[in-house]
Amino acid sequence: MNEFVIESNYFLSRKINAFFHTDYVGYKKPGNPNYINILKNTYNSYSASYLNSAVNDLLNVLHTDLPLIVKKINSEPIYVCVVPRAKSTYQPNQLLFKKTVSYVSSNINGLIDETNGIVRHTNTKTTHLPPNTPNYENDGDYPYKGITKNTCHISDSIRNKSILLVDDIYTQTINIIEDAIEALLEQGAKSVIFYSVAKTVR
Repeated sequence: MNEFVIESNYFLSRKINAFFHTDYVGYKKPGNPNYINILKNTYNSYSASYLNSAVNDLLNVLHTDLPLIVKKINSEPIYVCVVPRAKSTYQPNQLLFKKTVSYVSSNINGLIDETNGIVRHTNTKTTHLPPNTPNYENDGDYPYKGITKNTCHISDSIRNKSILLVDDIYTQTINIIEDAIEALLEQGAKSVIFYSVAKTVR
């Protein structure tokens, strides 16, 4: 596991300590964690066995990294939230990343499952897909300051809690993560740290 700092910017009012498991170098490139792409299941077309294999890969990573984060930050309990996917209409087999994080956070001492703490109610742009992706209606706005608060329900249960915000990939300059962290802080979170399975190589 690796550490980095998310710097403050127009979207985020303070620096945030963060962690990631591995580099994201591009789908199907050598060494890339392709299972996180598979779990997106964009067209809801992957077989159960293909998805289960990706879930198992993610389970192994989370079971390795999340206990290390608990030890490093020494602030129990830690409530685990997940950055919501861009659309509000995904099917269960397109939400397996969130389901897996929920399962793991429920079974590690020091963590509490709060993966429904941020729930998307209004579609936003899927930023990892090209603008003219065929057979995909990519409606909604691109990231702007305040998009998380405007397109998601944020639970009052995160108030005064230490939050671990989790996502599959962190890409600097997209600012989805930065905006989500700021929304949690504005909602009254005591503190926020961030973890992603992968971090895009720039």
